[in-house]
Amino acid sequence: MMGPAGERKAPEIAFARPFYGPEEEAAVAEVVRSGWVACGPRVEAFEEAFAAACGAKHAVATTSWTTGAFLVLRALGIGRGDEVIVPSLTFIATVNVVRHLGATPVFADIIPGQWNVDPEDVARRVTARTRAIMPVDQLGLPCDIDAIADIAARHGLFLLDDAACAVGSRNRGRPVGSLAPCTVFSLHARKVVTTGEGGMILTDDAAFAERLRRLRNQGMSLPPHRRHAMAPTVFETYPEVGYNFRLTDLQAAIGLVQLRRLPEMLARRAMIARRYSELLRGHELLQPPAVPSWATPNWQSYQVQMRPGFAHLRNALMRWLHEQGVPTRRGVMASHREPPYQSLEARLPHTEHAADSCLQLPMHAGLTAEAQEHVLDRLMRVSAEELERYREREQGRG
Repeated sequence: MMGPAGERKAPEIAFARPFYGPEEEAAVAEVVRSGWVACGPRVEAFEEAFAAACGAKHAVATTSWTTGAFLVLRALGIGRGDEVIVPSLTFIATVNVVRHLGATPVFADIIPGQWNVDPEDVARRVTARTRAIMPVDQLGLPCDIDAIADIAARHGLFLLDDAACAVGSRNRGRPVGSLAPCTVFSLHARKVVTTGEGGMILTDDAAFAERLRRLRNQGMSLPPHRRHAMAPTVFETYPEVGYNFRLTDLQAAIGLVQLRRLPEMLARRAMIARRYSELLRGHELLQPPAVPSWATPNWQSYQVQMRPGFAHLRNALMRWLHEQGVPTRRGVMASHREPPYQSLEARLPHTEHAADSCLQLPMHAGLTAEAQEHVLDRLMRVSAEELERYREREQGRG
């Protein structure tokens, strides 16, 4: 398509978008026609399929990653006076869930040049009050879970893998979801497998999974759809106080289709990531993500970092790309800088540098070749000299 001056018109580019099609529509319609739209048989089927896809024995669906992680830590009795070691370079939900329980998040720094928590710094943060370690598979890139598991085992700590972004990722050839006593995934709209909102807890402990199912459903002893199939005088009990953290069958129906399409979505994302990385290896301003040889990310997001000496141009680059029709987002946040956590006075130089120098490029399974060509073309056009002039013009207008 050509613009008024004869230039090719830029394609409409979404930064991120769910990869939905007629199959998801049909699955939802089938649930609507069934008359059972609440947490029921399709949630159960989705849990079984998700566990199988990730190499775990049991899965428990919840309303979000946050409620899933909350249930796990709540079931462990973590609360006031306890500490949970977490990275700061993460979406703030990882940290908030610790505070929701009244516990204290203890921030650990990341590996320089990467975006996952540094096991050596985790080990330095363990105290007599530490109850759990919660590493993050950031942006779908697996963390060094084996090294962190060793630390947890040495100190008798619970290991909860925050794999919110990492469905389909592999760690030393093993699926993320099978490598910690508990793993929690997100099903939010930006995730590779999405039900709009939702979460999934994975564990090999059958008794623990059953307790989590009760807790997500107000502590009820019987799943609702199974209770309805029993005799009218079989009554449920409520052995402990629970919550309403139930996923719906409408969402689970979408999730089942998404899981079947996961290999296709992973292949599409990997192809897009390869094209980005090939270009950026020699780019003046940007360097591609560093992926350890043992890690296979699902490329939930494609984050890049400004090369040394150019971090001060990150925001100018984002604004310049926006004017060129290329949407971007800042890199992963440094949670310890946010007002609720500033009083902890964490000092994390590698985290802070990454938060100040990273940005994310468009990435989703539906990103067309034409759209990526436009992004790549604009990246090839930009230079440090051009951005310095652009920034000076902006300051002059301001």
